[in-house]
Amino acid sequence: MQVAVIGAGSWGTALAWLLGRKGLTVWLWGRNPAHMQQLAAERVNRRYLPDALLPDTVHPTHDLSPLRECPAWVLAVPSGAIREVVALAPPSEAILVIAAKGLEPGSGKLLTQVVSEVLPHSEARTAVLSGPNLAVELVRGAPTATVAASRNPACAEQVQELFMTPPLLRVYTNDDVIGVELGGALKNVYAIGAGISDGMGFGDNTKAALLTRGLAEMMRLGAALGARPETFIGLTGVGDLFATAVSALSRNYRLGKAVAQGKTVAQALAELGQVAEGYPTALVAESLAAQLGVEMPLLSAIASILRGERSIRSALESLMTRPPKGEREFEVRLI
Repeated sequence: MQVAVIGAGSWGTALAWLLGRKGLTVWLWGRNPAHMQQLAAERVNRRYLPDALLPDTVHPTHDLSPLRECPAWVLAVPSGAIREVVALAPPSEAILVIAAKGLEPGSGKLLTQVVSEVLPHSEARTAVLSGPNLAVELVRGAPTATVAASRNPACAEQVQELFMTPPLLRVYTNDDVIGVELGGALKNVYAIGAGISDGMGFGDNTKAALLTRGLAEMMRLGAALGARPETFIGLTGVGDLFATAVSALSRNYRLGKAVAQGKTVAQALAELGQVAEGYPTALVAESLAAQLGVEMPLLSAIASILRGERSIRSALESLMTRPPKGEREFEVRLI
């Protein structure tokens, strides 16, 4: 089997490395010809993932021609590039695996919605791959779990089989695509908040409250869009939120910490040198919540800090002086 991995950043490279280790022929595509030539020659992505030596079965390329025959396309580009890469016209029957985590900048649409707009009638062959998956840890051999979600159970099972790599990666299936997508997108916003909290030196009390209330907001928006609340208690909700919000490997966490230490968002992003999906997601998710009439004060506070409209202290005061309320919001039934 041949697989096309679109996007040669850290996560795309990690997935290509994983699939290549399984003996699959992998075409790892990137938009920068010089970068792809260097990657093909050195077999190491020195900019994004220097810990991974690519197997011989992985073929870095800037040429789309060999990808035309691949029965599976893995979309591992930033959320803002999904519409563009899907328009590259994968084979009409190819499985499409969305490995990005975010909402489309500007529109605030789920990435599965974007794919469906560009490729009508592709829903049955589209899946989302999401979970607490830090690329650096995966290629270092840390046992990892993730979720393959699709409205078509057969598609989810195909993606599960494709990526399942014992004992390194365990893959679960799910049919709550909205919940899995939202969990993967929104956790990045609250990871920025966790970085801000740590950067301010607030301690574990503050971060625990932030993540718990952030999870409640994720569930609230998910319910408004038709997701199941219990999905957010799984790997793509609590699991991914925990991994992203406590790890110095997380770009979103590092963005928040840098902002708390006095850097502008632009300065912090420049230092990262990579996309931090939580930044654009915070802005469009705030608009989406307003359109749906969903209360998300914590997300709005983080968005206002990122826009430079409020100081961290001012945003914190507005959150801590809100009127009292009860905690119970959902009856979550775990199966």
